[in-house]
Amino acid sequence: MRIVENPAEAYEQISQWKHSGKSVGLVPTMGALHAGHLALVQRSRDECDFTAATIFVNPTQFGPQEDLSRYPRTLDADLKGLSELRTDLVFLPTSEQLYPRGYSTYIQPPQVALPLEGVHRPEHFRGVATIVLKLFQILPASVGYFGLKDYQQWMVIKRMVEDLNVSIRIEGCETVRDPDGLAMSSRNRYLNPTERQTALSLSRALRQARKRVAHGNCNISELELAMEEQLKSAGMDRIDYARVVCRETLGTLDVLDRPAVALIAAYVGTTRLIDNVLLDHQDAAG
Repeated sequence: MRIVENPAEAYEQISQWKHSGKSVGLVPTMGALHAGHLALVQRSRDECDFTAATIFVNPTQFGPQEDLSRYPRTLDADLKGLSELRTDLVFLPTSEQLYPRGYSTYIQPPQVALPLEGVHRPEHFRGVATIVLKLFQILPASVGYFGLKDYQQWMVIKRMVEDLNVSIRIEGCETVRDPDGLAMSSRNRYLNPTERQTALSLSRALRQARKRVAHGNCNISELELAMEEQLKSAGMDRIDYARVVCRETLGTLDVLDRPAVALIAAYVGTTRLIDNVLLDHQDAAG
């Protein structure tokens, strides 16, 4: 496994692989890797000739009151996990390399960035789109792999690539969950045992939404209200959103008459967690 800190070296290596006719998969991360991240790496290993991963805690996607300073950093363990999966290259840039003094250029994210996270974290996707595009320029891979737990992020990156004609294919990978259903997240390590039990209400609320659809309930307001009630009954009184929206546009729906996605963002203690599940009107009874 080659560890590279210099952007020019990373570009040279990826370009060399591409010019030799090999496919390259890229897994951008902020570190604190868990089994979900490693599943992305494994899929890239399965589908591509070479795999590169990045570890960079991107400051521009954190708001002023968010957890940049305490975001978990576990570099030694991260490198060990990537090495065990035989990752070919790991890019470890510094903030100074990616955002040098005087840096002032940012990407305006696509329309799908506006609802949901865009309402509650207004500058978040500007930072995400900017850093991801920079990584695509430094490591011009064939395929980028992203987890569908961050569904809106995946949509933002997918649309950005399409709109700006970036020569990379974007693949979404299924959410990896612990046996009890909790979606894996680097922020889960913030949770104490009691909070972790409370956090299970996110996946329970989403499963209940799917069950209601299977029993024929396609009323969006009722589905959203049921999710909120499930969260509140578990003691979660700080809910950013519990929504069911169009899967392709993230636009508002009145009735489940097309492929949709149910998404939740809520706080357990001081930890903000997100989760989602896909819903399909064709699964409704009758």
